[in-house]
Amino acid sequence: MPTDWTALADTVLDGSPLTRDEALEVAAAPDDELLALLHAAFRVRRAYHGREVRVHVLQNAKSGVCAEDCAFCSQSLHFESEVPQYGMQSVDELVAGAAEAHEMGAVTYCIVTATRGPTHDEVDTVCEAARRIKDRWSMDVCASLGLLKEGQAERLAEAGVDRYNHNLETSENHFSEIVQTHDWADRVATVQRAKRAGMEACCGGIVGMREAVEDRVDLALALRDIGVESVPINLLNPRPGTPLEAVEPLSPPEALKTLALFRFVHPEADVRIAGGREEILQQMQPLALYPANSMFTDGYLTTPGQEESEDYRMIKQAGFRPAVVGEEAAPGARGPCAQNGHA
Repeated sequence: MPTDWTALADTVLDGSPLTRDEALEVAAAPDDELLALLHAAFRVRRAYHGREVRVHVLQNAKSGVCAEDCAFCSQSLHFESEVPQYGMQSVDELVAGAAEAHEMGAVTYCIVTATRGPTHDEVDTVCEAARRIKDRWSMDVCASLGLLKEGQAERLAEAGVDRYNHNLETSENHFSEIVQTHDWADRVATVQRAKRAGMEACCGGIVGMREAVEDRVDLALALRDIGVESVPINLLNPRPGTPLEAVEPLSPPEALKTLALFRFVHPEADVRIAGGREEILQQMQPLALYPANSMFTDGYLTTPGQEESEDYRMIKQAGFRPAVVGEEAAPGARGPCAQNGHA
């Protein structure tokens, strides 16, 4: 008997977390049921986040010099790639990037370095940049600097960094197939350290790395156990020179079902459609906004994306609206809208 996706949405809206078996049903839904599944996921998204889309902008603050061996990453020194190589950008460069993000209407500016973890000086740089950014604009600052050592999370939080990003990437079971230079538990520890320091946790992963459907479900449930506030979902866009360069890309329906899975498991969180959406979803990109309430614009760390003007046009044409910095959340955002029930 086909799954009643409407009933499953009602279960989530009534406050009952998805079981692993229910999550597996979502992840493995037949393609013929994709639109019904997306409609059910949209009911959950609308109840908690309205029709707003939170737009984020990335700043690649240190590129192409990472000693880790993550199999998906063209910034690793273990692989041959044509990614630009440069050390940590200056405070002025990071603040200039924030000014551009502000002009694009971003609600969050993300400072990212490709590295195992930050040095003392690099933390100093990000802290000073965060202080200057928060003095000028009200948008959030997210930092993604790798594995954190004792005391570093507290310094970032004190400087005004709102969120810390460190993706688990995949399930604990599949992780050793993707990374050998550090453990899945190391990533979990950094996310927990950031939360203890008072920052929100931005933590998601990449799908399409030869993982099983069960691995996607286990990743979603692990993130729920940690209690992350933001879940970026990357769709693998295989990079030349990396061990995953020959992987067959996900189909658009499979990618959309994965986004629905993460929305059902994380009804309150920002579920973000991240890297790879243009290449994997192509003409089906607007459908990603039905489960996801957040997205990156103006490209990613090493690959270009749609221009922000095209992204904003897509958001509006699909019947959504960009979130505005400093504006109160739309009715129903961040919590179920009791006034309208589950309609």
